Amino acid sequence: MPVKVLVVDDSGFFRRRLVEIFESDPRLEVIGTATNGQEAVDKVQSLKPDVVTMDYEMPVLDGIAAVANIMKLRPTPVLMFSSLTHEGARVTLDALEAGAVDFMPKNFEDISRDSKVVKHALIERVLTVSRTTVMLGEKPVFKAAPRKTATPIVTERGVIIPRSRKKVGLIAIGTSTGGPMALQNVLTKLPENISVPIVVVQHMPAAFTGAFAERLNQICQITVKEAHDGDKLLPGVALVAPGGKQMMIDSRNGGCVRILDGDERLNYKPSVDVTFGSASKCYPGKVLSIVMTGMGMDGREGARMLKNSGSKVWSQSEATCVIYGMPMAIEKANLSDEVIDLDDIGFRIAEEVS
Repeated sequence: MPVKVLVVDDSGFFRRRLVEIFESDPRLEVIGTATNGQEAVDKVQSLKPDVVTMDYEMPVLDGIAAVANIMKLRPTPVLMFSSLTHEGARVTLDALEAGAVDFMPKNFEDISRDSKVVKHALIERVLTVSRTTVMLGEKPVFKAAPRKTATPIVTERGVIIPRSRKKVGLIAIGTSTGGPMALQNVLTKLPENISVPIVVVQHMPAAFTGAFAERLNQICQITVKEAHDGDKLLPGVALVAPGGKQMMIDSRNGGCVRILDGDERLNYKPSVDVTFGSASKCYPGKVLSIVMTGMGMDGREGARMLKNSGSKVWSQSEATCVIYGMPMAIEKANLSDEVIDLDDIGFRIAEEVS
């Protein structure tokens, strides 16, 4: 049975082009279109689509308000379209906070060309979003997930759960789809006086990571900033890898980051593998790494390098992921020391480094 799509956009051209692209794939069926946010809310209830593509700037009701209403009335996966500007980034983050699952740049030139690459990327993204866990009100629908823990040791005094004796020197987090809200959940739980530096790799376009870091900085106790070449690794400071670049860890000058141009041979810019791999060499055995929600396998090889150097690898539980791709790759490779529910990750990090 094909995935049912509702296309929402006030631009007749963009609406028609999306319909053409989606209907060219037998796995998708466009069951309706809407020209404003209120019409979108109404049609979600009447047509019951599997996924909604949503523009932001629309009459009557804008995209953010429409997403919020859809999540209250009939939670449905939403893919947002946004411009590659600072304002577009801010709006997109608002939409994700309202409950949208993912976003794509709204590029009229790309969408108007008969580009197989663009069409394939768009179709695959819609199919992926249609299979995600959506937000109900303000919280995702979770069910209890089993936690993988260290094997208990029985002594004369009772049972002891062993903990790593190695001091954590760096926290490294990698994520993709669903990551912005997951990172907000985790980083807001970290205390201001946390004693180690933090590096974050979130798959995002170049225009978005600065606005994302600014938002996190406003709501977190720790300092969060977009990384620049040469930034020092400081306790209580989270450096977010800039979109379109690669962030590597450098042990010189007391520890800093190097920001390099993205290698065209790599699918992800920034790449979790690149950052994790460099961290394994600069902080052998002293990295606490966490792989969170996202599609694909980015982070798996970097996690393997961390694991081989003696560092610890955690992964987000399937039940609390928007997309269980990256954490699943860690689990299937038997690299995860512990599987943790999203709501617990921040507290567990603080406990581990205290």
